[in-house]
Amino acid sequence: MSIAHLDSRPATITPISRVGDAAPAAPRIRAVPEGTEARGFVLYVGIDEDKAAAAGTDLGRIVEALKALAAELAPSSETYAAVALAPRGAGGRDVDVVRLALQDPTALAKHRQIPDAQDRARDGVVVDLSRKRVLLDNTAANLTYKEFELLQYLVLREGRTIERAELISALWSAGDEEVPNERTIDVHVRRLRSKLGDYEDIVRTVRGVGYRFDRHADVSVRHTSTPSPDLF
Repeated sequence: MSIAHLDSRPATITPISRVGDAAPAAPRIRAVPEGTEARGFVLYVGIDEDKAAAAGTDLGRIVEALKALAAELAPSSETYAAVALAPRGAGGRDVDVVRLALQDPTALAKHRQIPDAQDRARDGVVVDLSRKRVLLDNTAANLTYKEFELLQYLVLREGRTIERAELISALWSAGDEEVPNERTIDVHVRRLRSKLGDYEDIVRTVRGVGYRFDRHADVSVRHTSTPSPDLF
């Protein structure tokens, strides 16, 4: 069964028709083949449990809220929710991973049409501690010195949640021009994630505590001769 996409243009108020006037045109529905009709729609929501928790909620509550909204707007509507499961650490935007996991025809077609992009995606992330650089799909990420230091600190303590206070103490000194606080850490993490692109989730937020580096299958770390300070 094909998926119809409803027109997303803002709705307008249609004046009441007078006798003899032509009937107002029905809302236009795109990509509906001849002989078919729209029977509903699909809304893909890309978010994992960690991001939901950081927003103060969880996937179940989001689903129930959306179902309640549909029932409020159209009491006769029927809803069905399906959770998209993907391999841990699957790269790409959350919503794209969801669409592929749920076999969205458009996403599958696009996935098949760009094999070169898929090949590049397999290069993954290389955190090169010896050369102080990060490669994303074989392209150097434009990280500032402080952003790299922040990522390196998390990488060397892989799997351990680091509190913001510890990051401030370790990465800033009394002589720095910038006077850091917890908000400073959040800003630097946000900028770092934006530069990591599709791989932003290697830096995880642990709500109410701090941040953690999570190594995925497509992430490799090139260490210097100095071992991690947390390994004995």
